[in-house]
Amino acid sequence: MLYFARWKIALIVLVVAAGILTTLPNFFSQKQLESWPGFLPKNQMVLGLDLQGGAYLLYEIDKQDYVQKRMKALVGDIRSTLREDPRIGYTGLGVQGDAAQVRIRDLTRLADAEERLQPLVNPLASSVFGGQAVNEFDMTVTEDGLVRFSYSERGLEDRMTNIVQQSIEVIRRRVDELGTTEPSIQRQGADRILVEAPGEDDPERLKDLVGQTAQLTFHMVDTSMSGEQALQNRPPAGTVIMTSVDDPPIPYLLEEAPLLSGEDLVDAQVSFDQRNNEPVVNFRFNQSGARKFAQITQQNVNRPFAIVLDNEVISAPVIREPITGGSGQISGSFTLEGANDLAVLLRAGALPAKLTVIEERSIGPGLGADSIEAGKLASIIGGGLVIVFMILAYGRFGIIADLALMVNIFLIFGALTMLQATLTLPGIAGIVLTIGMAVDANVLIFERIREEARAGRSVISAVDAGFSRALGTILDANITTLIAAVILFQLGSGPVKGFAVTLAIGIFTTVFSAFTFSRLLVALWLRHRRPSKLPI
Repeated sequence: MLYFARWKIALIVLVVAAGILTTLPNFFSQKQLESWPGFLPKNQMVLGLDLQGGAYLLYEIDKQDYVQKRMKALVGDIRSTLREDPRIGYTGLGVQGDAAQVRIRDLTRLADAEERLQPLVNPLASSVFGGQAVNEFDMTVTEDGLVRFSYSERGLEDRMTNIVQQSIEVIRRRVDELGTTEPSIQRQGADRILVEAPGEDDPERLKDLVGQTAQLTFHMVDTSMSGEQALQNRPPAGTVIMTSVDDPPIPYLLEEAPLLSGEDLVDAQVSFDQRNNEPVVNFRFNQSGARKFAQITQQNVNRPFAIVLDNEVISAPVIREPITGGSGQISGSFTLEGANDLAVLLRAGALPAKLTVIEERSIGPGLGADSIEAGKLASIIGGGLVIVFMILAYGRFGIIADLALMVNIFLIFGALTMLQATLTLPGIAGIVLTIGMAVDANVLIFERIREEARAGRSVISAVDAGFSRALGTILDANITTLIAAVILFQLGSGPVKGFAVTLAIGIFTTVFSAFTFSRLLVALWLRHRRPSKLPI
């Protein structure tokens, strides 16, 4: 146990040196690191929200808003279905409360209407064991011809699950576009999403980007009357009034059915208008969208069409000629930041439902700095007391344990830096806990060595037996702690995961430093001094 081949010594030294080199960049500024040679590591640890400040946002899916939008879309599907040949007469089509309903005029056609409308219940999934399908809607038909669609409980639950998952992906793309380091975006409960963006210095901008639905649509402008006239009189059927983003807003009368949506976009980039040097957003459609856009512009030359974002008209240009290249431009007195934000939203895609902020916190870097200082102070006090205790209790062997402890700390910080794991305040607590666990392994070894020496063994024999017989106990203790850390990581979230990561890394570094590294130091000391009595 006390013999080390040269290659083993070299490997241990290499691991220790790698840990120290990887940790060193954390003691220097980014400007100083730029002057380092290219072969040296330059990555620094990623600090969590509680250490470097940033934005904390908790969103809730606006279920009522989604249901209303879905019912309006269902009304359009019902209208199209009943107008198919042979047409079925109806009246009273619209949304009533949380349901879509229509009344069939000719009761002799009620059975035909029910059969034709049945696919609109929209089966979502079937039971694995052959049970009934889960429908999105429940359809009820009364004898007086009233057909009513309402959300089924299971259907709405399934939709909410999908909406949360889709929203998380859209939010992740938007936050990544901002360049925020290590954002944390996760589901909370059935219909909530938690967004943590460490280092984000403009929480309001982040909130605007994350929470905006960013539903882009293209509508033809109805020129039968002006927007002002439509506000004063009843607008024609199939049209809707929307206002522009201008100040003061300008009303537009638009055809309600969109000709094209943002789902057909594949790219959006900021550029500058060559005529006035103002920021604009250039967008590009996919193949299907380009074909639709070309057809629309060919059929509507010299007619205005509106580009609408979240029910607000961004611009309403006149189609001067067919646009067949599959690309276009959005202009509208943007600032550079505003144009960039719009491009980010279009590239990331639209949220499937409206999000409502139910909790928001902005943590300043000053508070994070205080947390770091408190963590440093706790680590220094804890580490200092441990070092003093080990020297007083075990003499020279205590010094060896303290050296192993220093190596352990460097290895932990080196591993966190190399893995780019996020260090949080609970993570610092995990490191402080690891300091105690590390010397605990040495205490087990040294006490075992004492017992062997009291039993009459020689110095080398007692040391060898102490390390070999304590190994099983050390592994058992650390494996059980590792199991707890894995469970914490799998079931926990946010700071709890940070604690679990540092604890798990600390377990591996503890076994290496407290057993392998300290055993090497003891073996080298014995070979050099050849003591006749143990100084322990």
